[in-house]
Amino acid sequence: MNAKRAQEIAASPVMANVTYNGERIYIEQVDEENGTAIIHPLNERNNKQKVSVSSLQEN
Repeated sequence: MNAKRAQEIAASPVMANVTYNGERIYIEQVDEENGTAIIHPLNERNNKQKVSVSSLQEN
């Protein structure tokens, strides 16, 4: 995924099916300049991670 698409998903009120390492995640914030995103697994709201948007998959 690219940073622009990740930002679109993060800003959308509609929940997109996005995975990181095979696990469904929620995109909290995107840093388009650095190509990173703050994410968390759907069932672990407090387990935030900063990852490369290129490692995210839209299903």
